[in-house]
Amino acid sequence: MSTAIEPCDPVEFARLKRRLERERAARLEVEAISEKGLRELYMREQELRLLQDIATSANLSQSVGDVFQFALTRICDFMAWPIGHVFLVEEHDGSVHLRSMALWHTQDPQKIAPFRAMTEARDLAPGEGLPGKVYLTGSAAWVADVVADATFPRKNAADESGIQAACAFPILVGQQTVAVVEFYTDHIVERDEAFMQLVPQVATHLGRAIERQRAEDRLIHDASHDPLTGLPNRALFLDRLNQSIAHMGRNAGSQFAVLFIDLDRFKIVNDSLGHLAGDNLIIQVSDRLKGALRHGEAAVGLTIDMPSSSTLARLGGDEFTILLTDIDDPSDAVRVAKRVEEALNLPFAIDGQEVYTSASIGIASSASGYETADAILRDADLAMYRAKALGKARCELFDQKMHQEAMKRLALETDLRRALQNDEFVLHYQPIVALNTNEIVGFEALVRWQKPDGELVFPGDFIEIMEETGLIVFLGRWVLEEACRTAQALQGQFPRDEPLSISVNVSPRQFAQPDLITQIRAVIAETGIDPRCLRLEITESVTIGDHERVAAVLTELKELGIRLSIDDFGTGYSSLSYLHSLPLDVLKIDRSFIAAMNQSPESFQIVQTIMSLARNLGMDVIAEGAEVLGQVEQLQSMGCGFGQGYYFSKPIDLVGLRSLLMRSILPTDGQDGSQTGHERQHGLLDGLATLKAG
Repeated sequence: MSTAIEPCDPVEFARLKRRLERERAARLEVEAISEKGLRELYMREQELRLLQDIATSANLSQSVGDVFQFALTRICDFMAWPIGHVFLVEEHDGSVHLRSMALWHTQDPQKIAPFRAMTEARDLAPGEGLPGKVYLTGSAAWVADVVADATFPRKNAADESGIQAACAFPILVGQQTVAVVEFYTDHIVERDEAFMQLVPQVATHLGRAIERQRAEDRLIHDASHDPLTGLPNRALFLDRLNQSIAHMGRNAGSQFAVLFIDLDRFKIVNDSLGHLAGDNLIIQVSDRLKGALRHGEAAVGLTIDMPSSSTLARLGGDEFTILLTDIDDPSDAVRVAKRVEEALNLPFAIDGQEVYTSASIGIASSASGYETADAILRDADLAMYRAKALGKARCELFDQKMHQEAMKRLALETDLRRALQNDEFVLHYQPIVALNTNEIVGFEALVRWQKPDGELVFPGDFIEIMEETGLIVFLGRWVLEEACRTAQALQGQFPRDEPLSISVNVSPRQFAQPDLITQIRAVIAETGIDPRCLRLEITESVTIGDHERVAAVLTELKELGIRLSIDDFGTGYSSLSYLHSLPLDVLKIDRSFIAAMNQSPESFQIVQTIMSLARNLGMDVIAEGAEVLGQVEQLQSMGCGFGQGYYFSKPIDLVGLRSLLMRSILPTDGQDGSQTGHERQHGLLDGLATLKAG
């Protein structure tokens, strides 16, 4: 007897279809939002790092040439463009022309030789070519294809050198364009609005470098006071600062401090109301600063009618400095800085309009110990940039511990080199658990530094410096060998149908080694490990480099049978389509998202999105940092495959790992030799409890 299948109600069918379509659209929207958010966060971080690097170079470099050379390289790296160059604006007998500074960044000098030769062979007039147009307009410009641009005088040489897209922006000192920086790449690129919005800030730092260099070149010839405000200028300020340093050398009890003041949003006034309005604002600000300084001196008990007790100077542009002498404590300088902030709170009257400004203030104190004026001014300047980075309209006190930390890092580098020679590194292991069975399926190898005195140093205290110095290449090779050797031994001691896996981190510096594949092949051969049991973990930053090389290396590793993981996924930025093109097997969700999953809807959504992404890409997911039962249960309900964290086990040494594996094995139940998930769960948890108690 057969049962007839009733036809589906068309209305119900249509309703279900619409519901599925809505769910699919919602899922796609969540994925898009997540990717956009990750991308924006990553790009913002990279932009801030670019500005900080260029600002530091502008503050510390001894010449404008050094500053621009660094800036060319750093900006080319940021844009992923191969060519950068600088024109300097020169004036002779009333005429202006742009001349190459012969400063270049290029990945292939031979390839661009025709373009470079033509560029350096002749000057450009205002309005001529891309740099000339930028000089006339005073604003950045972009050309998607210079070969197709009839107004580009060097297009033949550009075509011969394989150049297509270009962008350029002016470097201004005040309202005067003093240089033009240009960049080129070998393919057509449409205007990048995000980068063009970043350009004025980059140009500001480079303009300050030129302005400072010009000021230093004119020290002998310049008057001792600023013509606009009547305040002491840089030359006089440095002279008095040197006197204070000398005085402190003769009188151990004396102290002084330097305040470096930079107006916030000054460029907006200049751009919107004009240069004269900017000058007017500078004059009024200087008057306010004089008043604040008098109040500040009274507040800290200084003698007001003693001119040498303080010096307020204008360095140029919107930068001011204050030298406070005969103070009792750095906190006195902080109180004066607060008075400066209060003095700028009220609006300024500029051309009948109310204009508001504030100041970012950096403070450096002689209590930190200085021998040169440049050094203390540099540190005050750095503290000012920190104040700007933390939100502006505030003051920050330079901490001499920064210098101490630098010395510590130098000593640490020496100790780490010795530690490598003396085999002072050890591995600890953290289990990776299948969340559906609570069974240990593998473990991650984590390096520790075991000092001769027994102190155990964690990687957060030394990995960064090893990466910077290149020592990570040698340490990484040792970690890989030791981890594979350990895994091979444990697989023999604890055999199972699916052998225990071992996960090993590969640093960006290691990944960049040209013989990486050869090294890994050698380790596999030496240790005898099955490559299918080896998991190599790379960070998202590794995937952002040379796409062709990254894909080729990962593909070759995959062909060896090695599984590949993206570590700390979500903390950097990886294009989803880019990830899809790489032979990756596992996404490891960063512990910060797991920790905040129950408190932050955004973190919960990111975890869901990453797991959905992994399913769509056919990848496994490991959630790092699972510390409490609630997190584990939530991950299980979300379909997460694997977990790693303190809930299961802290990283433990090899003896502890063997003990944990022994205690997690229970007698089998039934003739088929299997265990129930319930038994495996209790076996693992009992093993953990016993281990911790021991």
